Amino acid sequence: MNITVYLGAHEGNDPIYKKAVEELGIWIADNGNRLVYGGSDEGLMAVIADTVLARGGDVTGIEAQMFVDKGVAHHNLTQLVVVPNIVERRTRMIELGDVFIAFPGGTGTLEEISEVVSKICLDQLDQPCIFYNLNGFYDDMKAFLQHTVDAGFSTTERQHGIYFASDLAEIERIIATHNA
Repeated sequence: MNITVYLGAHEGNDPIYKKAVEELGIWIADNGNRLVYGGSDEGLMAVIADTVLARGGDVTGIEAQMFVDKGVAHHNLTQLVVVPNIVERRTRMIELGDVFIAFPGGTGTLEEISEVVSKICLDQLDQPCIFYNLNGFYDDMKAFLQHTVDAGFSTTERQHGIYFASDLAEIERIIATHNA
């Protein structure tokens, strides 16, 4: 299974992020899954890729040419796919994904996972979209999505494939339930 993970090119200021992303990378590799991610060799993006590779797992990085030009592409991956721009990067990551996980990150993470959320709500994707709500990182996103329902702009049925998980065990349960 291809696990597409969106996450930061920075490590954040709490060591729990690095620890949790290493655990996620170990889980991906030890369960025979492939990591699909943005292809960077910086921050949490590098940590998860290096963790999966160190455990003998496969990693596909989808990197925009602008980041290759800046020298931040990870060149030691199983596969590095260089695409012309960010739009194509998002498209390719979605095409490859069997599961989508938004790990804590910044505006790029938000941009990328927002497209997945939109496609789920439009019935263009059936794969699960999981916000890794580590230490409540995505509490405001969860409240926002509920607010869209409460305000009549969405429905719980349209958001059927969007989940929030506070730990790795919950992510595993969501994937197992969704794929059952």
